[in-house]
Amino acid sequence: MPKNFLFAVWAGGGAVPPVLSVARALRERGHGVRVLADRSLHEEVAAAGAEPIAWTTAPQGDTTDPAKDLIKDFEARTPLGAFARLRDRIVCGPAAEYARDTLAELRARPADALVAEHMLLGAFTGGEAAGIPLASLVTTIYPLPTPGAPPPGPGLTPATGALGRLRDRVMTQLMLKPWGKGLPALNAARDAVGLPPLDSVIDAFDRVDRLLVLSPRALDYPGRRFPAYLRHVGPRLDDPAWAGEPQLPEGDAPLALASLSSSFVNQRTLLQRIAEALGTLPVRGLLTTGPAVDPATVRAPGNVLVTATAPHSIALRHAAVTITHAGHGTAVKSLAAGVPLVCVPLGRDQGEVARHVELAGAGITVSKSASPRTVARAVDRVLHDPSYRREAQRLAAEIAAETATDRAVAELEALTERATRTDEDAPGGGTAEPSGPSRTLSN
Repeated sequence: MPKNFLFAVWAGGGAVPPVLSVARALRERGHGVRVLADRSLHEEVAAAGAEPIAWTTAPQGDTTDPAKDLIKDFEARTPLGAFARLRDRIVCGPAAEYARDTLAELRARPADALVAEHMLLGAFTGGEAAGIPLASLVTTIYPLPTPGAPPPGPGLTPATGALGRLRDRVMTQLMLKPWGKGLPALNAARDAVGLPPLDSVIDAFDRVDRLLVLSPRALDYPGRRFPAYLRHVGPRLDDPAWAGEPQLPEGDAPLALASLSSSFVNQRTLLQRIAEALGTLPVRGLLTTGPAVDPATVRAPGNVLVTATAPHSIALRHAAVTITHAGHGTAVKSLAAGVPLVCVPLGRDQGEVARHVELAGAGITVSKSASPRTVARAVDRVLHDPSYRREAQRLAAEIAAETATDRAVAELEALTERATRTDEDAPGGGTAEPSGPSRTLSN
């Protein structure tokens, strides 16, 4: 029986395409799907077959224009400063506005479930007040601390021995402490819709019925334990609607795909250094600048084709190596194609993704300040050491098995079916509240 899903997403760059991929898949299954989103995303939402709904009081952003970027983390001088911008401008600061818009939409047009990007705690607050099932979509490696792994963020290697475990405990506390500054705004949002306060912001991430991680389980630590309501459902591998037509440079030399963030992160000078590096190697370079950088501003050597966009799924069929900022989408699509990586993290979750790629043996990392010569050496190393391609192909096989069926869609359909049965069984035919997640841990 078709259901009605309300999605919520913000203009968060690489997090948008995987969320809309899930929305598209549900729509293709015959479900009704509408998406609360920034107006800058409405064309992309419509291309996914869903109905775009504009936020009315929540912030509106556009990551392709630096002046309209909501968090402007490229202006932050430290990782903590970048985190504070995300906390104060998306997760907690405007939580009341996101909650108000979400609840208003649900009251005007009820839905069978709310599905939102992981960081939109305000949207989940509105959904909790409406009493409907909640599903959170994590579009990267699970970003919160759990047993059996180092705290995410700094790109730490797994701990060994008592000192390593002590390191993890101390680092976890240091990482969680800055969330405390967002708690007053979050609790004010909860109070405004009649919900009780929480003891911590981290507790709010747990208040969902399903948490779906759109990342390969094989890329995470084998011994890591997760909450029982969390499911690894595999990555979304389709290209975004704005990817354009395929373009490949001429010739038969090995193809090196180079791609940094789809949003503005001051990446133009790094793109230039990567282009110069590829110009010193016997390769064909395909460098995609993304919507935020004009390709005409990158001076390309003769063996490098520079374009704003290209469907990576097609380019990766021919690629021998990917040079990337280690954004989750580009990294995982490369691994799914069996293509090893040279990672040049710029911030956000990218250092963590790069560390996991390295630990899997499927690539290496260089600094964002690396010279063209250093980048060229890294590319040459990955191209000529067969172990990197071998490990990338190993991960490709595991990703193929994980994505053989659409687990995200299956989980969301099951969530609404359980809610329907619960409603029917409720005394007097009334609506029963969602049971909430279990606090037990599973592998």
